[in-house]
Amino acid sequence: MADQQSFVIVGASLAGASAARILRDEGFNGEIHLIGAEEHHPYIRPPLSKDYLAGTAERDSVFVESRSWYTDRDVQFHPGTRAVDLDLAAHLVSTDDGESRRYDRLLLATGSRPRPLTVPGTDLGGVHYLRTLDHAEALRSLLVGGDKRLVVVGSGWIGMEVAATARTLGNEVTILERGAVPLAAVLGDELGSLFAGLHEEHGVVVRRSVVVESLVGTDGQVTGVLLAGGETVLADLVLVGIGAVPNVELAQKAGLDVDNGILVNASLTTSDPDVFAAGDVASAEHPLIQQRLRSEHWANALNGGPVAARAMLGQNVSFDAIPYFYTDQFDLGMEYSGFGPLTRDAELVYRGNPGTREFIAFWLNAGRVVAGMNVNVWDVNDAVQDLIRHGRPVDPSRLSDETIPLGNV
Repeated sequence: MADQQSFVIVGASLAGASAARILRDEGFNGEIHLIGAEEHHPYIRPPLSKDYLAGTAERDSVFVESRSWYTDRDVQFHPGTRAVDLDLAAHLVSTDDGESRRYDRLLLATGSRPRPLTVPGTDLGGVHYLRTLDHAEALRSLLVGGDKRLVVVGSGWIGMEVAATARTLGNEVTILERGAVPLAAVLGDELGSLFAGLHEEHGVVVRRSVVVESLVGTDGQVTGVLLAGGETVLADLVLVGIGAVPNVELAQKAGLDVDNGILVNASLTTSDPDVFAAGDVASAEHPLIQQRLRSEHWANALNGGPVAARAMLGQNVSFDAIPYFYTDQFDLGMEYSGFGPLTRDAELVYRGNPGTREFIAFWLNAGRVVAGMNVNVWDVNDAVQDLIRHGRPVDPSRLSDETIPLGNV
């Protein structure tokens, strides 16, 4: 029967490609259809704001698998094809090429899209977003020569990483942040200020507590960003990095449960038992904290796709990976593991001196480690994740003592 089944994956993403690989590795011999809106085969996104954008990584390095991998494993890849309708009762996915494909199991890995900036002037030339490979290639061609004035609207991870890359390439960079401290929503004011200081030391202008009124230009090309109060920040290029919106429209139209993502249980199953969701678009019940999480970081897609694939095969699985992401900005490398919702009002404990930018920060909630961030300190992430996963109370003084191995805290 498995040989006669058809599994459809909507979203030629890291989650989608990871799921396809596991389906074949686990012995599934039926049809696999991988439907992707982009012309590219699946790729990973972190290099798009880091080494690929900087011109230090080759294009082929961003792809999850080679193009031939899909043919060799009989994964029927449909590039440049968008799923437009989903009939749950008939088990049919309709696409914009006029085709309808029947499925026995369906994985939605539709990802997310950049949140648009809703002010006048966003249709001017020179206004960029960074989400896709095409976005990265367009931006890279303009930044690699240096001597451009780049204004970044927003100071999330994408904005900060692009700012660092652009400045390293010799461009003038200004970051416009609506709040008082960049990255404060994720890291808090203290650690957000550390990243702001890092950028300022490298010549990035960080403007805090500013409101963008409009983008202005001449002859259809952006020339600046108008702020509330009347000041114009001059720009040759503008990057908008104000967050992302999950692509839930297909699921919502079909009647699946949706709320800031497609709602799934710990096995990544939606409200329809034959439909699964993984990656950016999935709002999943995390078994360790009994809360829903939706993560847009690559590790979530990398680890979630295989769990969804095994669930599609009928295996008893649970997606309990500790959320993880990393960043590289100038001479700072960082890894973060943990549960962001649990860090609000948590106690912050340092191992090492933040002033040297070589330290580990821990967030303690009710005496338990709920998140950890190692900055320019390596080979400790497994130990940090163990502390989070075990959830045992820890002594802050031992946690901060660098002479005590983390495994003995």
